[in-house]
Amino acid sequence: MAILELKNICKSYNPAKEYEGQVLDNINLNIEEGEFVAIVGFSGSGKTTLVNLINGLHEPTSGTILFKNKPIEGTSHERGVIFQNYSLLPWLTVYQNVAMAVREAFPKMTKKEQDERIKKYVEMVGLSHAIHKYPKELSGGMRQRVSVARALVMDPEMIIMDEPLGALDALTRGNLQDEILKIWELNKRTALLITNDVDEALYMADRIIPLKPGPRATLGPEFKVNIARPRDKTALNDDDEFKHTRNAIIEYLMDLGNEVASQSEAIYELPDLEPKDLRWEF
Repeated sequence: MAILELKNICKSYNPAKEYEGQVLDNINLNIEEGEFVAIVGFSGSGKTTLVNLINGLHEPTSGTILFKNKPIEGTSHERGVIFQNYSLLPWLTVYQNVAMAVREAFPKMTKKEQDERIKKYVEMVGLSHAIHKYPKELSGGMRQRVSVARALVMDPEMIIMDEPLGALDALTRGNLQDEILKIWELNKRTALLITNDVDEALYMADRIIPLKPGPRATLGPEFKVNIARPRDKTALNDDDEFKHTRNAIIEYLMDLGNEVASQSEAIYELPDLEPKDLRWEF
């Protein structure tokens, strides 16, 4: 059963003109309950706009977005978002940043229950030792762990990740990929990952769908990841299915890139100019 449905979604920042400012066009997508889907694409192709539509921060210009068969109207703790830029409040500690989400999602919980829940999720992302530190005292990877804990502590039915690991070093990125997968596998919540890293998508997702570059970006063909879980990073490079799927996706993206480049090529005539004589005359 599809938990999320996007039907003929278009998003334009200038609806008065038919094509000007149109970021997304004819987006159709179904995500099944418990599925892990990745959308890959170039920078500036409209991935974040798509996330904002699903999260309810923006409304589509046309089309319908359904979550559990109901139109999305505004944000909801049923859809937890992990942003690329952490989005932590700098004047609050790790505990306090996570506590804000708990109080919003579970206002009827007792203070003791809220406290236990906060500490449980902070421990889950390995930050118990830093629970009373402020964001400025944390590394980039630790800040992203707080962002993960804050999203998951609300017990969302769907986790939406907008390039959450893009700004991290390779080692921290790999560790957080594993942490997110471990947490996801505990309760098999539906997950949507937005990324520009094909290897990351292959390691984490069940399906990968490219987003064609805009303007008027739309979704391309899906690629199923037929690799058993749990996945071993060190063994993937020797896995024939991994190599076949990876090559197919990269080849498709390269063809898209070449197509966009050829469409944007233009010939400009330079004016016939001569250098001005700037010598002083006396």
